[in-house]
Amino acid sequence: MSNIGDGFKNIFLAGIGAMAYTGEKGKEIIDQLVSKGELTLDQGRELNEELQRKAGEATSNIRESALEARMRMMTPEERDEFAAIAAKIAAEQNAQAAEVEAEVEEVVEAVEEAVEEVVEAVEEQVEE
Repeated sequence: MSNIGDGFKNIFLAGIGAMAYTGEKGKEIIDQLVSKGELTLDQGRELNEELQRKAGEATSNIRESALEARMRMMTPEERDEFAAIAAKIAAEQNAQAAEVEAEVEEVVEAVEEAVEEVVEAVEEQVEE
């Protein structure tokens, strides 16, 4: 069964590679058109952003299709085990994100307090 999983992994990686290559070539073509004056710089940026968005969507679709195909090959017990592992990883990531968010909030509060102190000091200097 690992051979089938390896096959899906290779298909997934090939899809990502193809999307990356397409994105690079698309950017080159857009840059050439901009340099020839056939597109404005803004139009080139818009086309490049659209191409990147579509490549991202395609990559996401490939990833989901590969995951679905892999899960179809699993037994119900393997799917349950996979789901439990994924839930554990998600919980750990959520906890880490919450910690980072709390740290950021503390820094923002400290900066806001420092700014208030500076504003008050400046106001005092202006009053004198």
